[in-house]
Amino acid sequence: MKRLLMIAGTALIAFTAQASAEGDPAKGEKVFRKCAACHAVGEDAKNKVGPQLNGVVGRAWGTIEGYKYSPSLMEGAGEGRVWDVETLDAYLLKPRDVIPKGRMAFAGLRKDEDRADVIAYLSQYSVDGTTN
Repeated sequence: MKRLLMIAGTALIAFTAQASAEGDPAKGEKVFRKCAACHAVGEDAKNKVGPQLNGVVGRAWGTIEGYKYSPSLMEGAGEGRVWDVETLDAYLLKPRDVIPKGRMAFAGLRKDEDRADVIAYLSQYSVDGTTN
């Protein structure tokens, strides 16, 4: 039964990642410029002040090698939290509401459309940084 639930959960994550197509990736690329000082995405992405974001949509919290996450984020990782579309949307709106003692100093993106566009943009990148 646990295995069946795990498979169903994985399928849901994959479906949720595809659902982010509501936004416009081209517009999201422009909005992402606000994030680019601290985060990278794409084939040559490396960790900066924040972790690189290739494959972030649907990824478990705290899993980028070589990046030192905050204790608060790692607590969520221990609970099995995942960067699904809903969580990313909430985090991009108000990071401190999702990870109260997190390190990200960014105030958030207030416009629903901007958040949807950024998530659509990030959804294009697989774990290796190539576009899907």
